[in-house]
Amino acid sequence: MTARPSVPAHSPRAETSPSPSPVAAIDVDLLFLINQAGFALNAEMSTVLGDIEISPREFCVLSHALKGDLTQIELAELSALDKTTMVVTLDRLAEAGLAERRPSVTDRRARIVTVTDAGREAIDRAQSVVTAMYAELLAALPRQDRDVFLRSLIALVAGPLAQPSHVERPARRRQTG
Repeated sequence: MTARPSVPAHSPRAETSPSPSPVAAIDVDLLFLINQAGFALNAEMSTVLGDIEISPREFCVLSHALKGDLTQIELAELSALDKTTMVVTLDRLAEAGLAERRPSVTDRRARIVTVTDAGREAIDRAQSVVTAMYAELLAALPRQDRDVFLRSLIALVAGPLAQPSHVERPARRRQTG
């Protein structure tokens, strides 16, 4: 894995106090930390998946498609992708021979996404390098903190951060003046 830069000196850091109050201010830029972690993880994942010639997004879509008989829309929801991005991603996967679209037997308007044998092979190779990357990344945390970190992140993403803003249209602001 590539060396990770330390948090810039100008970035706010969490401060602890001996007796925190229930409404204590958190002196950390949570948005910066989550964005930095996501950006760095995506870049690292892009690097490790480069030899397999798939992107992190394609890895996500193929992994979900392995669950079987999912429509493009269902797959887009599972992958937190908007419809346009999903179509572009599936076009790329189909061109590479990793996935196919076939008509649904229950809804003639829907397309079921299936993973080809080449796609299964690519996902198997990708899964092993991603698993190794995750293990190396999490090894930076003390062993007792790893499960707590993952459970906490899952709870945030399943709870207050569940709505993926990149799927919805942003709210329009009123024009002034």
